[in-house]
Amino acid sequence: MTSTGHSAPRPPVARIALVGDRSANVVSHTRVPGLLRALAERDRLVLDPYWIASEDAADEDAVRGFDAVWVLPGSPYRSEAGVLTAIRVAREAGIPFLGTCGGFQHALLEFARNVCGLRVAHAETDPDAEDLLIEPLACSLVGHQATVGIEPGSLAHRVIGAERTVERYHCAYGPSRHLDTLRAHGLRLSGHDEDGNVRVAELPGHPFFLATLFQPELSGEATRPHAVVRALARAATQHARRGAAQPV
Repeated sequence: MTSTGHSAPRPPVARIALVGDRSANVVSHTRVPGLLRALAERDRLVLDPYWIASEDAADEDAVRGFDAVWVLPGSPYRSEAGVLTAIRVAREAGIPFLGTCGGFQHALLEFARNVCGLRVAHAETDPDAEDLLIEPLACSLVGHQATVGIEPGSLAHRVIGAERTVERYHCAYGPSRHLDTLRAHGLRLSGHDEDGNVRVAELPGHPFFLATLFQPELSGEATRPHAVVRALARAATQHARRGAAQPV
């Protein structure tokens, strides 16, 4: 007997810009292909990835037209300006955005400069600057796991589904100054370690703008993407669906 039922429509393929200087020596970069395969197979979230080198990201049109932007670890980037441009375009254009590790650091740096008007720097690339937003951590988190507390009601809380989570890091820099100014201009600092240091930031009112100092792409096995990565994929798919619905 022939079935007359209709299968559920396939979600659209979403284009994702992977911003960073791709390297086989950066573990998070090598994990991305497996994560994307798992998203397609387990969650039916199909992402079409394009790597955009930091120098190429300096072109304001480099990430326009994508359904998501993910600024991956691997700092110092060859072009800090390029990474900051990609973040700004995603923020201003409402493109779903995820920044992890170096992407988190530069998301805060972009917001501080372009929204708050602060003349701040990153100690990794400009250690002698008068005003550092991103400084060396008191204790390096390279290769560490640590607990992160998540604020109830935040995007991070909705995504992760818990007020506490244990996450993996591979970084040695983080924010310590001007945090009240960032908050006053609308950035929500929604995750902290057990000492109160900022580990997650998000932008209320944006379709999806999330940055984590920890690296969700390193969590568990590549066959089971972290909730943060799945949330970015869902946001990208929704963005692609809205784009497909626009009249030509």
